[in-house]
Amino acid sequence: MLFFIKLDGKTYKTIEIGNQTWMAENLAYKPSIGSYWALDNEQSNVAKYGYLYDWKTSKKVCPVGFHLPSDDEWKQLATHISKVENIVQERDYTFEIVGKLLKSKSGWKNECNGTDKFGFSALPSNIRLRNGAFGSDGDINSWWSSTSKNNRRAWYWYFGNSDDDFCRMNLIFTKKAGFSVRCIAD
Repeated sequence: MLFFIKLDGKTYKTIEIGNQTWMAENLAYKPSIGSYWALDNEQSNVAKYGYLYDWKTSKKVCPVGFHLPSDDEWKQLATHISKVENIVQERDYTFEIVGKLLKSKSGWKNECNGTDKFGFSALPSNIRLRNGAFGSDGDINSWWSSTSKNNRRAWYWYFGNSDDDFCRMNLIFTKKAGFSVRCIAD
């Protein structure tokens, strides 16, 4: 079932994948407090890519009836797609081919676009580093999970233009980095 939700004057499309209901685009909500950034500090990028939020802010920005997905909810999404597509997984938190099925059909560098088979429409919205720099355009997307690993790091889910994997990570970036947010229904 497809439906739409409104937040801060913007309408978001949602999709069902398995028994989960996800926003079909990155959150572009501008909170009154917290740390968030437009890609490359260009406000014009928000309409397409949404904002990048630090981890603390990401846990507070989803609309009523939705929340920041946990690490387990991200894994459930990837596992469901793997089963539906009959993809054999060799590693617990790296899902081969799933990235290609979730990526948008255009916008990714090096001809690494996806098929968007499930309507997730993932664009390369990039990341913001703790020092204020942004990753290179068209290369990656990372989404926060609500699951903390320790005081400095939280689990996040990632894919880039170098392969078709979708995987969980907690390396390199601290909770102060800026990642995208996809909300999931309660």
